[in-house]
Amino acid sequence: MTNSRREFLGNALVATVAGAAAVTPSLTQAAGKDSFNFKMTNAYPPGSPFYVQGPGSPMDFCKKVEAMSGGRLNIQHFAAGELIPAMEGFNAVSSGTIEMNAANAYFWAGKIPAAQYFTTVPFGLNTQGMNAWLYHGGGMELWHELYEPHGLIAFPMGNTGVQMTGWFRKPVESVADLQGLKMRIPGLAGKVYSELGVTVRLLPGGEIFPALERGVIDAAEFVGPYQDRRLGLHKAAKYYYTTGWHEPTNVTELLINKKTWDSLPKDLQMIVQIAAQASVTDSLSWSESVNADALTDLVENEGVIAQPLPQSIVTRLKEATFDTLETMAAADPDTKKVHESFMAFRKKHASWAALSEKPFLNL
Repeated sequence: MTNSRREFLGNALVATVAGAAAVTPSLTQAAGKDSFNFKMTNAYPPGSPFYVQGPGSPMDFCKKVEAMSGGRLNIQHFAAGELIPAMEGFNAVSSGTIEMNAANAYFWAGKIPAAQYFTTVPFGLNTQGMNAWLYHGGGMELWHELYEPHGLIAFPMGNTGVQMTGWFRKPVESVADLQGLKMRIPGLAGKVYSELGVTVRLLPGGEIFPALERGVIDAAEFVGPYQDRRLGLHKAAKYYYTTGWHEPTNVTELLINKKTWDSLPKDLQMIVQIAAQASVTDSLSWSESVNADALTDLVENEGVIAQPLPQSIVTRLKEATFDTLETMAAADPDTKKVHESFMAFRKKHASWAALSEKPFLNL
């Protein structure tokens, strides 16, 4: 290498370093000039694993956002009752009183019937299919479109995976045993049960055990073995049924005021979305890791009788489900639009799952 070439490269390196030094402070200043402090409320009571605290929980999401944003976006979390009542998140965020809320979209069925599709659909998509529909099948766009008139935007922020049918004080052996039963169950499944003569109650998580213990309700669905054991539901009922027909997946909703969302810089918006996606993975992985041991404990040490729901009941529930969904879709244009998108994707996903997941599971 000639001296002139060495001098040229040396001068270029000095200029590059000097230029970087000059630019870096301005970039740092630009990145740090906007900071935000938000409040997030929650539909679930203090201390609830998954729904409030622990891996992939709303509190964990808040920590992720703070760390990823370098402290530019701080979200203070409030469990149910600490700032507002459990089921008031929709109104509070829509009005701008609160910036964010954690819950499940099917809690807002009385305001937006189609919102239920964004939590779970009986005999619908499993978790893999639900994620595929939301992120890459048009589901997220429909969710945003549905919420826009209410001044809201929403994202998935957790998933329990498939849930248990629930707890019953007495055995359920036929469809006739459902007649007159009083059961806590939210969402579309509640509408289906009501078609079979069940009196449906929507209760927050913290109220389920006392209602079941006192006989105010005869049965209750919550989540799965770990969460249900924590609530003590096995102390009020011993018959624990499964199939997952009613909630083959269950999406936690991150609800955000739309004006608040629009006020965030693009990089912070991306951080919120990525942190929410990470929470979906974390929460599902955690749920899958703890349920097996909890179910074993319930059966071997607590006298719980765990078994599949009789096939005759499942068959009747399936018939009632599709009748209910078609009736809802015919009654409301928004529901019809979401229903058609969901069912078209369900059909497509089922054809793939029949050749991929199902053969493996059948092994």
